[in-house]
Amino acid sequence: MKTTLALVFAIILCGPALAVGEAEPETPVAIWQGDRTIVLDASEVELEAFKWIARPVVVFAGSPADPRFIQQLELLSSRVGELADRDVVVITDTNPDAKSALRTELRPRGFMLVLIGKDGGVKLRKPAPWDVRELTRVIDKTPERQQEVRDRLMLAE
Repeated sequence: MKTTLALVFAIILCGPALAVGEAEPETPVAIWQGDRTIVLDASEVELEAFKWIARPVVVFAGSPADPRFIQQLELLSSRVGELADRDVVVITDTNPDAKSALRTELRPRGFMLVLIGKDGGVKLRKPAPWDVRELTRVIDKTPERQQEVRDRLMLAE
């Protein structure tokens, strides 16, 4: 699914968008690298593809109409720039019956927010919506993020 965070309700109301005129479908990583505000559908994503490239934030719900799911996407869309600066890719899964690989691996019960580090490890699991400010604090404490900040400072000098 290719959708910008600013259009979170389009995710809820529409099915996956298809790229028109492309000879070959792009990979989820390439799609995200082209637009860091894209929300990807879990059925199209393998976490391993994002290892050492991005920090997946996976939002699970039993339905796209779940008020917590809607609230979480609103919270994420309100500070999308901060997420992009931290290489965050947002992935959603609102279909428990589809049993996506992410759902099978992470085993959510109802609504759940999961932050996964660039190293592929689960950094945070929350059963309720979380603000971007809280997420960025967790991300900023990781050794990978601290190294990224140091590297950027060195390049700026």
